[in-house]
Amino acid sequence: EVQLVESGGGLVQAGGSLRLSCAASGFSFDDYAIGWFRQAPGKEREGVSCISIDTSTVYPVSVKDRFTITRNNAKMTVYLEMGSLKPEDTAVYYCAANPWGYCYDDFSGFLEVWGQGALVTVGS
Repeated sequence: EVQLVESGGGLVQAGGSLRLSCAASGFSFDDYAIGWFRQAPGKEREGVSCISIDTSTVYPVSVKDRFTITRNNAKMTVYLEMGSLKPEDTAVYYCAANPWGYCYDDFSGFLEVWGQGALVTVGS
């Protein structure tokens, strides 16, 4: 079955950087788009990055120019490099798989399969 395991979360100060990893298994990774989502307490889950099978990417305005998503198909792993972190970036970050293979601005099409998430805490 589809499995996704997030890692790399931690505590950083505002302005710092962090890299998250998403290890995938149980599906044809090369045919799926992979996205990162985050959820803060009391808030809706929101998409923060997506990478398509052709490596094109989608970012919302909130993280544009600060976050970078990449994929390594040989390792079946997706990374999220986060820089210039702000306290409002504090959340649990999850990755998800999209069988449509391409990313859309509304972050639609993802399977409802979630890992344990990675907690990112940004101090002020």
